[in-house]
Amino acid sequence: MFTGMPEGGARPAGGPVQLSAGERARSALAGSRFADVRWTASTGSTNADAMDLARDGAREGTVVVADHQTAGRGRRSRTWVAPPGGSLLVSVLLRPPARVAGAVGFAAGLAMAEAVEEVAGVVARLKWPNDLVVDTPDGERKLSGLLAEADWPAGSHAAAGYRVPRPDERLAVVVGIGVNVDWPRPGADGVDPELEALADTATALSWLGAAVDRVDLLVAYLRRLERRYGALVAEGPADLLDDWRARSATLGRRVRVDLGADDVEGTAADVTAEGHLVVDTLEGGRRTLAVGDVVHLRPL
Repeated sequence: MFTGMPEGGARPAGGPVQLSAGERARSALAGSRFADVRWTASTGSTNADAMDLARDGAREGTVVVADHQTAGRGRRSRTWVAPPGGSLLVSVLLRPPARVAGAVGFAAGLAMAEAVEEVAGVVARLKWPNDLVVDTPDGERKLSGLLAEADWPAGSHAAAGYRVPRPDERLAVVVGIGVNVDWPRPGADGVDPELEALADTATALSWLGAAVDRVDLLVAYLRRLERRYGALVAEGPADLLDDWRARSATLGRRVRVDLGADDVEGTAADVTAEGHLVVDTLEGGRRTLAVGDVVHLRPL
């Protein structure tokens, strides 16, 4: 699972002990839902690690952070590319009731967008279903990606087929987010060609002029998520969805949604409580889409 866990602090000659990143985060989050922060130097995938912990009975709020992932992934099993130590790579284990599980990703995305604005002064908006994007002089660029994964509900078994969970039945949901924090500039010596190729579609906080400590960003994110997730479970998704809509980069836009077998083109009209996108199609109908890759198009 984890390798190279940097938990020991270093003591400079004649100076105080320097806390590790994990120790700093745990200290700042003491007493909160997310106080159990497990920070590692390298792992395959923080989402996979957090899901393994969930199946071993780990409590809600367990947090896995890595400086580097060797098998990080996004939607449709895409590879997550990031230089070691250059991104905040974090997965959180939650156990929401099924009635609000579909909105957990919205809570996490909104919490991270708010944290980025708080810590870096950068306004990030939410692109359905799982990206944070920033407007730059060169156009819209991706700053962060999110992947939410749910385990089978208790009492189900994959071999027996999926069983729809009862509304108040708790699910294990792991939400992973990668935020591009401090990346080398394109064109710099020794830059990974894969990273260089992302410059046309992605950006990093350092490219936007923000010097950000990953621990500060993590703590701000988890404090925001504490409030957002707590309100979601206690009160339902209505207020969360209103705030998500207000920060959306997708709603009201002309879009093309790649469904794999076909495309849907039209205007993104709304999102549902389950996290689905509602599109007013060019043909005049309305479709509600559970999955798909959105391309923001220029207005007609």
